[in-house]
Amino acid sequence: MESHERDVLIIGVGTTFPTDAGMTDFRECLRHLRDGHSIDALFHARRALGIAPKNPFYLSYSGLLTAVAEKRFADGEALCQEALGMGHNHVQLYLNLAEIYHQSGRRQQAIETLKKGWVSAGRDFRIRWALQKIGTRREPVLTFLHRSHPVNRALGKCRHRFAGPPKAA
Repeated sequence: MESHERDVLIIGVGTTFPTDAGMTDFRECLRHLRDGHSIDALFHARRALGIAPKNPFYLSYSGLLTAVAEKRFADGEALCQEALGMGHNHVQLYLNLAEIYHQSGRRQQAIETLKKGWVSAGRDFRIRWALQKIGTRREPVLTFLHRSHPVNRALGKCRHRFAGPPKAA
C-alpha cells in the first residue's frame, strides 16, 4: 500500500477524508457498530472525537451513537447537525442524522433530511435505499378513494409493476 493510501480514509463512494491520530479509534468504532456493539462503538467514537474534534465524521458518529446507545436523541441530533455544518456534501452525515430521527420516531424529519442529502450530496444509492427502508409512499392512484380501497390497491399494483418503486426526490 502506498503512503498516500494510508493517509486517506475512504468513506462512501468517491468521498475521502484525511486521516489523523483518531483514525485507529474510528476504525474500531465502525467495527463495533457493524458487529452491533453500540456502547463499545460510542466509546471509540468519543475517543476519536477527543483527538480530532473538528472531524465531521467523528462528530456525526458520536451523535448517532449517543442517540442509539444512550437514547439521548436531542444531544445526538445536535452533534449531527454540527457535523453537517462542517461537511454538508457528505452522504453519511445525512444518513446518520436521518437514522437519529427515524430511531426517535420522527419519520417525516428523517425523510426530509434524506431528501436534502439527495440534493446536497448527490444522488447516492445509499440515500435511495434509506428512503425505501423508511417507507416513503406514493399518493393513492385515485385520491378520492381511501388507499386501502380495492380499486386503488389494484391500480397501485399495476403502477408499481410498470413504473417501479417510488423514486427518491
